[in-house]
Amino acid sequence: MAPVSESYLRRLLRESGVPLVPVVAGVRQGSLAELERSLLELGEEYARAREAGDKARERLCRRLVIEAKDHARWALRRGRTEKEEMILWMLTWLENPGIFPAWVKLRKNAVGKTATEPESPR
Repeated sequence: MAPVSESYLRRLLRESGVPLVPVVAGVRQGSLAELERSLLELGEEYARAREAGDKARERLCRRLVIEAKDHARWALRRGRTEKEEMILWMLTWLENPGIFPAWVKLRKNAVGKTATEPESPR
């Protein structure tokens, strides 16, 4: 039996319905809500690793987000334009995981308002 890819194993585990720790679940990109939830969970995991001085776990968290970002960029090149916003979210997380929870709230509020509210007159 040939080696099985990490992404395939992760998908099988997710589909099993068993609760997974963030570094096993990885970054979910099925929707912005899934992406937000997984980035917040990984951010908490990253913070715990940082507090414990666990550099290997910190690197693992970052690697998962980097791989997801690279996958989203590949999907964007294939015409999946919804990945643009996801890439922005992952780049923001990579820049500063600790600020991501506050940033994502502001971002969702700003994007939601621009999509539903007319421009105010100047």
